[in-house]
Amino acid sequence: MEVLIGVDPHKTSVAVAAVDEAKGELVERAAFPQDRAGLRSLERWAKRFPERRWAVENAGGLGRHLAGRLAAAGESVVDVPPKLSARVRVLSSFAGNARKNDGLDALATALAASRNERLAAVDPEAASEVLRLLSERREDLVAERTRSLNRLHGLLRDLVPGGVARTLSADRAARILRGIRPQGASARLRRRLASEILRDVRTLDRKVADLNGRIEVEVEASGTTLTEIFGIGPILAARIIGTVGDVGRFPTKAHFASYSGTAPVEASSGEVVRHRLSLAGNRKLNNALHMVALCQARSDARGGGYYRKKIAEGKSRKEALRCLKRRVCDAVFRSLMADSRAPSRSAA
Repeated sequence: MEVLIGVDPHKTSVAVAAVDEAKGELVERAAFPQDRAGLRSLERWAKRFPERRWAVENAGGLGRHLAGRLAAAGESVVDVPPKLSARVRVLSSFAGNARKNDGLDALATALAASRNERLAAVDPEAASEVLRLLSERREDLVAERTRSLNRLHGLLRDLVPGGVARTLSADRAARILRGIRPQGASARLRRRLASEILRDVRTLDRKVADLNGRIEVEVEASGTTLTEIFGIGPILAARIIGTVGDVGRFPTKAHFASYSGTAPVEASSGEVVRHRLSLAGNRKLNNALHMVALCQARSDARGGGYYRKKIAEGKSRKEALRCLKRRVCDAVFRSLMADSRAPSRSAA
C-alpha cells in the first residue's frame, strides 16, 4: 500500500495523517511534539508504511526544519501551500460544518498533495535553495535598512526645519547632520540618536553590498539564461530561481502563469468583455515579474513598443502593463525550462 503522509506543523507540535493514495482514504492519524524526541518518534511511526511519501504544509515556514530533515534522510517530500490545503478542507465532506483542528488540517494537506502533481519537491541541497536563502537574507537586510532610514527621517524632521525631502542616503544624512547645531538637551539627544542610526545604515549598506556580490557569484555559477532577459539582473534572477525551484513541475507556460498570478481573470458582464488582475499565485514571483515589466515598458525598445501597442489598441495603462507582464512571464518560463534541460556546469 502506497501511503501519503500529510503534515500540519506548528511551533510545538506536528499533526500527521496517513492516506491510502490509491483509495484516498484515511489510514491513521497521530500527533507528536516538535522537538528531537518527538521527531524521532514520528520517524519510527512512519516506518510502518514502507511505501510512503510526505506532504508538508508550508515547508518554507514552520515546516522547514521537518521537511529538510526528511528530505536529507532520503524521503520524498513536497511542499503544500497553506491556501491549497485550506481550500481542500473547506470543500471536503470530512470537514462538515466548518470543523477545523490539527488532524483535519493534516488530512487536508495529504489530500491536496494527492490531487496536485505540480507541488514543489523539497530538496535542501538544490542550487535554487542557495539562491533562495541568499535572496531572503538580502530582502531582510534591505527591509531593515528602510526601517532605519525611516527612523532617521523622523529624527531629522525634528532637527531640520521642514524635515528632509526626497530619498535619504547615508552620505546625504551625514552631510545634513554635520550642519546641525542642536540647542537644548532634547535636540542634542536627537542628533546623537540620529548619528547612531546612521552608523547602523552604513553597516547595513556594507552587508547588502557584500550579499550582492555573493548573489552575483552564485547566479553566474548557476549558468542561468535569465539575465539575458532585459530588466533581469543577478538580484532578480536569484529571487525568481529561488522562488520557483523546480520549473519542471509546470507542464505549460499557462500553468506557470497561473502560479505567478500573471494569468488574467475574466470579469466580463453582458456585452462587456474584460479581464482583471489576478490576486492569486505566488506574490513574491509576481512582484519580481512586475518589476521587470516596468523596466521594459520604460527602457526597452521591444517591451516598450509592445506596451505602447496595447495602449493604442484601447487598453488602459494598467491593462497594457499586465499584458507585458504576461509576456515577461512566458519569457522567464522559456528561460527556466532551457536552463533545466542544459547540462550543469559542474558536469561540464
